[in-house]
Amino acid sequence: MGEWVAQLSPAMQALLGTMFTWGMTALGAAIVFMTKSINERLMDSMLGFAGGVMIAASFWSLLAPAIEMAEQDAMPAWFPATVGFLVGGLFLAVVDKLIPHVHPTSSLKEVEGIRPQKRKRSTLLVLAITLHNIPEGLAVGVAFGAVAADFPSASLTGAIALAIGIGIQNFPEGAAVSLPLRRDGLSRRRSFFYGQLSGMVEPAAALVGVWAVLVMEPLLPFALSFAAGAMIFVVVEEVIPGSQENGHKDMASMALMLGFTIMMILDVALG
Repeated sequence: MGEWVAQLSPAMQALLGTMFTWGMTALGAAIVFMTKSINERLMDSMLGFAGGVMIAASFWSLLAPAIEMAEQDAMPAWFPATVGFLVGGLFLAVVDKLIPHVHPTSSLKEVEGIRPQKRKRSTLLVLAITLHNIPEGLAVGVAFGAVAADFPSASLTGAIALAIGIGIQNFPEGAAVSLPLRRDGLSRRRSFFYGQLSGMVEPAAALVGVWAVLVMEPLLPFALSFAAGAMIFVVVEEVIPGSQENGHKDMASMALMLGFTIMMILDVALG
């Protein structure tokens, strides 16, 4: 399986990876056909686990290769990682401020003191998940692009593990959109459609990431660090709070540590 993936073009690798993450979003959204609710402990554990995977991947699959690549250039090794990381987080923070949306883990609470109408709320929910899926798709594309560019610090195993981790995190995201929409009175089909819709942006973002790496190779350390900063922002702002807001803090924290450990083993031992 690994050899078959290695023979594909970086664009196809990134597309396959993000088709998986999109599929996991759709799988989570499909829960709406079976139930109106889902076990909170399971959801919180999955979010915590995915948060740990994404934190570990941000370092071993993105930041560490960026630093190693920068060491081969004249500039200080810490400079691209620092600039890219901070700009990635700042970019998402600015987007969060400029574009109105509802966070899926907020239990559809009021936004800026105004409770939106149901139809508007549907749009805001999908927009929120879509915003957070863009850097995730970009990260997958950049990771596979770095492997294709033959950088020794970038590994195919790390890129695949990153896509798997993001896919795990997308499962509860899909359910976090479709289930509330169903409770708001939308049909099961429309709730599923909106739930999976946000995952469609990831393949496009991944192709942009691959293109950026292969066309603008000198900027690769910055691109890797940018993706890492954006991912950490998503984890800290959305994933970790979402995993603990139902009161299962210890379970979610242990799941996060387990996810981090597994990703670390995959990237260090196999990468």
